[in-house]
Amino acid sequence: MLKRFVDVRDEEVGAVLGSFVYFFTLMCGYAILRPIRNEMGTAGDVKHLPWLFTVTFVVMLLAVPAFSALVSRYPRRVVVPRVYRFFLVNLLVFFVLLKLGVAKEGVARAFFVWLSVYNLFVVSIFWSFMADVFASDQGKRLFGFIAAGGTTGMIVGPFLVGRLAEPVGPVNLILLSAVMLEVSAQCVRRLSGWARDVQHQPATREGPVGGGMLAGLRLLVTSPFLLALGLQVLLYAATSTFLYYQEVQLVAGMAKGAAARTAAFADIDFWVQVLTLGLQTLVTGRIISRLGLGVAMAVPPVLTMLGFGALAFAPVLGVLIGVKALRSASHYALERPSREILFTTVDREARYKSKSFIDTVVYRGSDTVSAWLQGGLTAMGLGMMGLSLVAVPLAALWLAVSLFLARQQRERTPEVIAQKPLPGGTTA
Repeated sequence: MLKRFVDVRDEEVGAVLGSFVYFFTLMCGYAILRPIRNEMGTAGDVKHLPWLFTVTFVVMLLAVPAFSALVSRYPRRVVVPRVYRFFLVNLLVFFVLLKLGVAKEGVARAFFVWLSVYNLFVVSIFWSFMADVFASDQGKRLFGFIAAGGTTGMIVGPFLVGRLAEPVGPVNLILLSAVMLEVSAQCVRRLSGWARDVQHQPATREGPVGGGMLAGLRLLVTSPFLLALGLQVLLYAATSTFLYYQEVQLVAGMAKGAAARTAAFADIDFWVQVLTLGLQTLVTGRIISRLGLGVAMAVPPVLTMLGFGALAFAPVLGVLIGVKALRSASHYALERPSREILFTTVDREARYKSKSFIDTVVYRGSDTVSAWLQGGLTAMGLGMMGLSLVAVPLAALWLAVSLFLARQQRERTPEVIAQKPLPGGTTA
């Protein structure tokens, strides 16, 4: 049945399904938490959001070197589950504090920051692990379907929250998310065994990455390819922040009460992910294999330009849902799998360290700058039309960078990238 939708080999079926389940539980757990986070962000004044993004960025600056130190010393089958279980313990602590009602406003803001860090970290680790387990040619065939596991989780999560938030209470749903995270940790162990026994990966692929805790940043600033990947993420995040502010303002003006706002955010997420799943299962693999990464990576920025143009003249919730659905669906179904394929062409140190820096620090740094920029423009009297028009040239630059990356991928091979000499005698 799987071969009807995916170009999968017999020996890959178990790993592909295991990866699907891994990403499903990871993203379902996050999707349960995200509407709770968004409600906490709108419970206070929207003006506080730039400060929350700033604190998140500072936390990222501290967390990324710590993660780099871990992957330098311990094998992936040890590091990844332990990182997930660290976050699981954090979840249980937040559950207790929220149930007891201790310092509600402070805990709510801490949870907002924590989930913003958690989301980027666990997803970045997932894709680093996938790029380590599967080869580049396998990624082109399989990453679209594997990504659909995360999208399915992002559908089931909001669906559950939208129906359970009011009768059960949002806080109690945190326990369900914790269970999902433990299942994800168990999947890592099984997939590591498959990579060793079926893929016959050498021990060096399983062992510690080595290098220093700041090696990811050093590799990033010395490689035009990695710098372009960082700029692509920065521009995507900047346009996402502009869109998120419009979503928060429209929902805050429409829904009253914590449970109602939580359910509204969940319903928006649900319809976004339904469209994404359809594209991932039916379109992604065919576009990447037949039309190439350039086309797949160009679609999201083009839709973003058109979407902000539409919002400039019709800033209403219905238009926003349509724009977010098309943009997010094309990003998760086409651009994100394509970008992860690009990371299969770099060495393990760049794959775990530079990728982690790009996916977390660069992403949240863009969030922070964009949040303050939007706040400043709003204070100057720029309305939703003006803010939408400001985002259009950012999307145009995003398109140019995406096309550059696609061209670079065609010109390079894994061996060339891995062996390119860097100052100090190391390799990129």
